[in-house]
Amino acid sequence: MTELVFQRHRRLRKTAGIRAMVKETYLHKEDLIYPIFVMDGENIKNAVASMPGVFQFSLDRLGEEIDEVVSLGIPSVILFGLPAEKDAVGTQAYHDHGIVQKAIRFIKERHPHLVVIADTCLCEFTDHGHCGVVDADERILNDPSLDLLAKTAISQAEAGADIIAPSNMMDGFVTAIRHGLDAAGFADVPIMSYAVKYASAYYGPFREAADGAPKFGDRKTYQMDYSNRMEAIREASSDIEEGADMLIVKPALSYLDIIRDVKNNFDLPIVAYNVSGEYAMVKAAAINGWINEKETVLETLTGMKRAGADIILTYHAKDVARWLEEK
Repeated sequence: MTELVFQRHRRLRKTAGIRAMVKETYLHKEDLIYPIFVMDGENIKNAVASMPGVFQFSLDRLGEEIDEVVSLGIPSVILFGLPAEKDAVGTQAYHDHGIVQKAIRFIKERHPHLVVIADTCLCEFTDHGHCGVVDADERILNDPSLDLLAKTAISQAEAGADIIAPSNMMDGFVTAIRHGLDAAGFADVPIMSYAVKYASAYYGPFREAADGAPKFGDRKTYQMDYSNRMEAIREASSDIEEGADMLIVKPALSYLDIIRDVKNNFDLPIVAYNVSGEYAMVKAAAINGWINEKETVLETLTGMKRAGADIILTYHAKDVARWLEEK
């Protein structure tokens, strides 16, 4: 019989102990950012139908959610706001007593060491649902939008936000916000830029949760075409030049190649946004008994880390924190 020559790779998979010794990628609680939806009103805890386990909270009910996040050891949250009133220029986004500003103050008073990230956009606050100023011809105007975005970021920093996370995808939004923050005395507040944000069908459940769907057209004139890869490098490069401190790639699951590209090309921390549609698909399949939710989520998020993400923004954060504690 001919002697076979081959490698015995299975030697390093023989036992759980050996597998742990050679494990390359780890998922930690410290990697997680948990999204929270806050809204004007009283005694509100509304379930988001398309996102089982996710809720909208009024300020008087927010404490119970924040206390749980802290008890689980999750180090940071990102806030999205649902105002009582909307207008054409998203006034409540940058009002001193807007819902996000009030929520930031509430959280920082209750848990000063929790890292509070403010999503900086206009879509949840405008009556047309777009991320910038709109003219009479329904065009989203880039440059007039920058002033409002800078005002929003400054008001969030004044409220106590630790990190500003602009998600609007207007050209020049990072430099406008950086200059605004610096001039207002917030030079030490970092920007976690949604640098690489695609026009994706995976955002559907989020638009229900944040009440931010556009009332006309779509967002393809400012969010990226999902067919494009090199464009991601151009977008990230511009944001770094303009002063970004961290880079978000959104969505994550269908864009692992983009996460790796961005990681390979830039030395800033990379954030993978595990978006609402990705969350909803896993939840729906788990509820129907088609998949093992725990193992699927841990595998998925570990894949994002393996692709190059340093941080993961995910609606699964609370469950993941519990599972990691069990392990």
